[in-house]
Amino acid sequence: MQDFPHHYRVGTHVAGSEGEVTLSAEGLPDLSTAPPSEFGGKGDRWSPETLLVGAVCDCFVLGFKAIAAASRLTWTALDVQVAGTLDRIDRRMLFTHFVVTARLTVPEGQQARAPRILEKAEEACLITNSLSAEVRLESEVVVG
Repeated sequence: MQDFPHHYRVGTHVAGSEGEVTLSAEGLPDLSTAPPSEFGGKGDRWSPETLLVGAVCDCFVLGFKAIAAASRLTWTALDVQVAGTLDRIDRRMLFTHFVVTARLTVPEGQQARAPRILEKAEEACLITNSLSAEVRLESEVVVG
């Protein structure tokens, strides 16, 4: 890992009010975005709102994978869903909470340690740690 601080750059160029918004970052594929249907968009592209909820999901999973590997936890599947709630508080729109629902499948003998590793992944997520919204983890560990 590189020393901190890390810096990330994303940019776009939009040609007029009807122009598409395409995000770009060095070394990554471009990503077209649009407003979600809740804000009058078609709902057929990633939006700032879905990108943020997606970042919470991705951060949780990548954190879990790293913590599970460091803890030598054997697992066979992880299914994660994240629900984010956007609300208007004091005339400002903001995400008020996220619910991370995780279902982890582990082999026999691993189920006792697995819940704590899921909790550690939620606690270590740099995305949710950077937000003011409440985050709740609902997890289930199954043997399979």
